[in-house]
Amino acid sequence: MGNLIHFGRRGVPVRTMESPLLALREEVDRLFDSFWGGWPMGPLHHMESSVRGFTPRVDMVEKGTELLVSAELPGMEEKDLDITLTGDTLTIRGEKKAEETMREEGGYTHTERFYGSFQRTIPLPCEVQVENAVATFKTGVLTVTLPKAEAARVPVHKVEIKKAA
Repeated sequence: MGNLIHFGRRGVPVRTMESPLLALREEVDRLFDSFWGGWPMGPLHHMESSVRGFTPRVDMVEKGTELLVSAELPGMEEKDLDITLTGDTLTIRGEKKAEETMREEGGYTHTERFYGSFQRTIPLPCEVQVENAVATFKTGVLTVTLPKAEAARVPVHKVEIKKAA
């Protein structure tokens, strides 16, 4: 059972802060994905987006006086996205729409359409300057630059370790 639960730092299951049911669903999805991984056309492969939904992958990097958050959003456009920011939380919402024509033969066309909305709420490690946040979108990658608030820019002080007597 331990192999089915993905643990992060401090032994806490990943994403349980967002929703325990969502975390369970993703773990079951991961289990089925690994089962069908060797077969390019597993059952329901053509319906993957509509069955599983869409959750963008997100990275956060701290660079000096700012945080950089990037999200992979392939096939989406700027107009499909909504970004909100509070002092300690970034939320990215959007709606993904896709249409795929599978085959055309004998006067018949088979087309799959996928629609779905998503929301990712990302807790920030420090307070940021909300009014100075900037978002850019290029080739399916959203990058949000968040300048840290002055209180979060405290310089690091190295503490010397002395030998015990």
